[in-house]
Amino acid sequence: MALYTYSFSNKKRDLSDILSTVIKDEPRFISNFRALEPAAAQKHEWFEDQLTGRAVTASSVSSGTVTAGAGDVAKLRAGTLLVVKDDSALFQVAAITGATTFTVTRVAANGSSVTAVTAGDVLNIVSSPMAEGSNTGDGEEAYQLSGVEYNCMQIFRKDIILTGSAIAINVYGGVDNQVNRQTAFALGELARDLNRVALFGRRVEAASTSRGETGGLYFFATQTGGLSVAGGRARLDSVMINDAAQAILSAGGDPVQILCSPGQARVLSNEYRNQLQIVRSDDRRGAYVAVIVNEINGRGMTIMADPDMPDTDAFVLDPAGCGLAPLQGRAICDEDATPKGFDGVRRMAIGELTFVFKNARQRLCRISGLKGSAAALAEIKAGN
Repeated sequence: MALYTYSFSNKKRDLSDILSTVIKDEPRFISNFRALEPAAAQKHEWFEDQLTGRAVTASSVSSGTVTAGAGDVAKLRAGTLLVVKDDSALFQVAAITGATTFTVTRVAANGSSVTAVTAGDVLNIVSSPMAEGSNTGDGEEAYQLSGVEYNCMQIFRKDIILTGSAIAINVYGGVDNQVNRQTAFALGELARDLNRVALFGRRVEAASTSRGETGGLYFFATQTGGLSVAGGRARLDSVMINDAAQAILSAGGDPVQILCSPGQARVLSNEYRNQLQIVRSDDRRGAYVAVIVNEINGRGMTIMADPDMPDTDAFVLDPAGCGLAPLQGRAICDEDATPKGFDGVRRMAIGELTFVFKNARQRLCRISGLKGSAAALAEIKAGN
């Protein structure tokens, strides 16, 4: 029999809503992760969306016949209009001659001198005009999904312990209040742990010889085919930011956030120091800039200064693909774990979660190799 009793001593409490609130209020990277539907397996898979317009890559061209992958050719129809990427000449598919081959003809110059498709060209699909009275199967095959990606579940556990002495002192009220306070503290600590996992975690599938671990931002952003900008040991500036934003926009993402260390946020703010204006109604002043205008589409990008971020790195990202998914029936909850005869109260908060980074190769762009913020700020101070 337990030495101490309280109102929920034998109850299991679901803490997922409370954790979601704590995460949302954290001014760190973890606040980008919205709660998703529970996952059905420890290896949590999701479909990647096709963010950009459809395209066909010409692997070779011989005597007017273009060879491409079978999946690419399946997107085409006789009459489909195409343009070579970064050019204005308009081509039309004359005929589909095989599972991997088709022929094209130029139908409009549009001010371009390009007259033929060459090997390696990326042909963006403009449209496939339909004839009147079209039949089933004549239409374009629309593909929302472009692949499958996955992450692995990781178990998180926090033990909440109140000793008999702490309960007797009664600093924060009765046992109920003290347990609730310690639980809130444990969830705040868990949110900070999750933030670091969301940044640096590696993906490891649970097995008899290994514990499950969930991959984070660096794992997904540095995969083959990921977007990147080299900092060249220079100061972080708007040119690098806009280069990264352009890369994301070109891939189909929507860059709305800049993730960096607090020091790099100060470096970036100082670039705009001379553009700040102070009016008589202002009761505060300073050089901190929270939003930078994207020079490609004019939209704002919010700066998130996360103290866990490495000082020589920054990310421009589209957080729309970020999510936090618990394993079915394993969302964060707490329950009584007080052993018989224990002088106090012990509760266990445990859950199994994973992070979702949907379309990471199109939504994340790393800026690496920056000059350290301390050195950059020293240069700025000397220059001023």
